[in-house]
Amino acid sequence: MKINYTFIKKLTFFILSIFFLSINLSYSEIIEKFKISGNDRLANETIILFSELNVNDEISSENLNTAFKKLYETDYFKNIEINFNDGVLTIKVEENPLIQSVIIRGIKNKTILKELSKITKKVEKYPYLENNISNQKNLLINIVRNTGFYFAEIETKVEDNNNNTVNIIYNFNLGNRAKINEIKFIGNKIFKNSKLRKLIISEESKPWKFLTQNKFLNEKTVELDVNLLKNYFKNKGYYNVLIKSSSAKVIDENNFVLTFNIEAGKKYYFNNINLNVTDDYAKENFSNFFEIFNKLKGKAYSLNSIKKIINEIDKTALQKEFVFINAKYKEEIIDSNKIDIKIFFEESEKYFIDRINIFGNFITEEKVVRNAFIVDEGDAYNEILFNKSINEIKSKGIFKSVESEVIESDQKNNNKVINITVQEKATGEIFAGAGTGTDGSAISGGIKEKNYLGKGISLDTNLTLSDDEIKGRFSVINPNFRNTDRSINTTIESTSSDFMTSSGYKTTRTGLKIGTGFEQYEDLFFNIDISNYYERLETSSLASAIKKKQEGDYFENLISYSLTLNKLDQNFQPSEGFITKFSQTLPIYSDDTSIENAFTAAKYHSVNESLIFSGKLFFKAVNSIDDDVRVSRRVYIPSSRLRGFESGSIGPKDGTQFVGGNYGSALTLNTTLPQFFSANENIDLNLFFDAANLWHVDYDSSLNSDKIRSATGVSVNWFTPVGPLSFSYAIPISEATTDKTESFRFQIGTSF
Repeated sequence: MKINYTFIKKLTFFILSIFFLSINLSYSEIIEKFKISGNDRLANETIILFSELNVNDEISSENLNTAFKKLYETDYFKNIEINFNDGVLTIKVEENPLIQSVIIRGIKNKTILKELSKITKKVEKYPYLENNISNQKNLLINIVRNTGFYFAEIETKVEDNNNNTVNIIYNFNLGNRAKINEIKFIGNKIFKNSKLRKLIISEESKPWKFLTQNKFLNEKTVELDVNLLKNYFKNKGYYNVLIKSSSAKVIDENNFVLTFNIEAGKKYYFNNINLNVTDDYAKENFSNFFEIFNKLKGKAYSLNSIKKIINEIDKTALQKEFVFINAKYKEEIIDSNKIDIKIFFEESEKYFIDRINIFGNFITEEKVVRNAFIVDEGDAYNEILFNKSINEIKSKGIFKSVESEVIESDQKNNNKVINITVQEKATGEIFAGAGTGTDGSAISGGIKEKNYLGKGISLDTNLTLSDDEIKGRFSVINPNFRNTDRSINTTIESTSSDFMTSSGYKTTRTGLKIGTGFEQYEDLFFNIDISNYYERLETSSLASAIKKKQEGDYFENLISYSLTLNKLDQNFQPSEGFITKFSQTLPIYSDDTSIENAFTAAKYHSVNESLIFSGKLFFKAVNSIDDDVRVSRRVYIPSSRLRGFESGSIGPKDGTQFVGGNYGSALTLNTTLPQFFSANENIDLNLFFDAANLWHVDYDSSLNSDKIRSATGVSVNWFTPVGPLSFSYAIPISEATTDKTESFRFQIGTSF
């Protein structure tokens, strides 16, 4: 262990000084004047100010000891001597050298250099202390290693400028970036690698992954991966899951194998859930929760379910103005695989918020952090609302870390000061992807920014090129407009669809959309948009008569709204619950007076971890008030909802061209098949049944094709070395004579 002799000398000097001061001052006198010596940069008045002593103060060993401590804590002084004689207080100092500049060598990456400079700039023009530089050195090397330079080394040099200032020089030897060659999951992990791999942030390095940073070994990312895995298992009932280790094994000079050793343990189920309500809080206020408890009994343990119940109980308590209580719970394992949950109220200390201080936000505006607080200065302090506020700040995704501290106020009794320290991170992202399949090929790319100008505003720019279409989109989202808990979004988009070869027409649609969205009630979300679009429809000799009739320019002024009820257990790879959405688009002033209605629903149910049933419903209708619906707004069945048929090649047909319908509906039933390919961790097999109908043609009822199309088959999702591959084999059960069937379909794609 390295001994810090500088610190030992300072500590010895401090103790001896206190000792002699205590001997020399056994009675009180008055300070008549100060005598300051040894100072070069600091003015006499500044040193006196640091000591917190004044002329005419009564002097004693106690306040001289305090003055010595105050001066020492400024870090400006290497040595301090304080003497008092005949009314004169003499302060003799030896100043620490100042850090003139901090120089970083060996790093060319501008992004990394910028992150390091944020740290080093904080010590420039401040006193040089060996301990502080040692701590900063450790911080810098950790930042560099977290960018993938796992083998990086750093050498520190202190350069004397001969004017009581120094330069600090950090010489980096980065070496090669440590890449994740392979990710393994071992042990009693229950779930397949293909599922677990989708849960974590880290990615395997591939030659084409030149944009993502997740391919580099990063200790903090691995820690996040471990937490994500733990939460997933606990939400599936594995209460005692252990991630025994997450290790990185070197396989060559810059490649690692990242291994997660998982012990899932046995599966647990809810037994009795009890809420202990004392006479101080009327039991009827919480009566609705007892029904929820009964429904959960016998179901698989879920950490999310517990947290949701606690949050709802806390919310009810606050509505009843029980401000100074918090809901807590204890878990007790019984009968080997059952868990009793005992929920109770705990009274918190009664105090109020004096101040909220925000630190570390060098780029982000302070109001972005403050607007996330549910409580404000002067409010009663409530742990529930405080924790929700901290989670709200973290969920913004613009901070690397968020630390909080609640301390006593030095201004008022029974008041607290909240200190929030944030560490900012890079919030910009460049992304790209490509895919190909039986439906055609597509490439996409774009730029995202989560914290534009430090205002917490999100920007999203993307471009997609496919065989028939070019789509461009730019959107701006303010997630909390004027502290209303409502998002405001503005979108500019343009789409060019060229079907001249296949259907004899081409459309170009460009427009602007402004909208807002918010959670109206628990799990019920409302969105509303107002948009203006300009569309041009061009045709060729191959076009049908109705398309030629509709050729021209169109202006649309529309209002759209949607209601979404989301009761899924999780949005990503759900296994329980349901989600429904209704949306409607109405013309305000438009050359095309079409009204569009759409309804979608999905339901999931898991028998066990591997056997999951799901059902999905789709319905859409478009009708015009005074004319025929334009070809570009007609209803077509999405290819993902009807396998076994070529995309856009079912339903009403005008001559040789499929023209869509005014109404469309689809039903998809799906189940996983866990027993097949169980030995292969990267393959998932599903059995599906798809059915759909597309009917009614407003401009010619004779073209109507009111027949249900259906198909059944198997689909495979395979994680291959070049990216995820999905393919399906479908057998049509019912079809119209004009439909084009397609037994085999595949899609492969990857991100960069």
